[in-house]
Amino acid sequence: MTKKIAIPTEGEIVNAHFGRSQAFTVFEIENGQVLNQELMDTRGFEHQHAGIAQLLKSKGTETVICGGIGPGAIQGLESQGLEVLRGASGPVRDVAEAFANGTFIGTEAVCDHSHDHDHHDMHKH
Repeated sequence: MTKKIAIPTEGEIVNAHFGRSQAFTVFEIENGQVLNQELMDTRGFEHQHAGIAQLLKSKGTETVICGGIGPGAIQGLESQGLEVLRGASGPVRDVAEAFANGTFIGTEAVCDHSHDHDHHDMHKH
């Protein structure tokens, strides 16, 4: 049975910040093999979890594999029926192949976004 997974992508690497992702690679997996992949442009959808979830669902995606992701994004994806796996890093192709052959090990890490919002009055003189 064919399964589609999506990984937030920056170049050829897993984008560690799900909410900032401007592209996802959608992989088609069958019988432990990666059959093909498609790069999906999601510019303009940054931090729009429901929009990204709907876009991924429209491609037949069932599982999203990411690095760091906040609780709001997890909820947005899961509310659309997508499985969310966390803790991925490195080349997206390697992550897809690990998932395909059953060796991907995720984590339960959730970003608290303390690293995202350092906007301490940047207009001081």
